[in-house]
Amino acid sequence: MQHLIVRGDPGIRKDAIIEYDGEEQICFSIQRQGDYHGPEEVQLWCVIGSEDEREDYMKRNYVPHWLDVESIDAEALTVIKGRSELSV
Repeated sequence: MQHLIVRGDPGIRKDAIIEYDGEEQICFSIQRQGDYHGPEEVQLWCVIGSEDEREDYMKRNYVPHWLDVESIDAEALTVIKGRSELSV
C-alpha cells in the first residue's frame, strides 16, 4: 500500500483500477486537492494497493504517515477501469 499523488485528472474515482509500476493497483481512496486555491492543475491524492491489501485498508491496519509517497503526471498513468466503468 502506498500514497500516489496524481498531477492532473485522469478520470478515476474510488475503486478504480490503474496500472502503476507494472502492476494493477486499486485506488482505495482519492482526495481531490487544488480545485479552488491550489496549483494550476488539480492533484489527486490516492491510497493505492493490491486486492490482498484491501482488508488491511478497510480495518485501518496501517499507519498512513508511514506509507511511501510517489507522484506521477496524469498522462503517464494507465487507467484500466476508470470513472465510466464504475457503478455510481
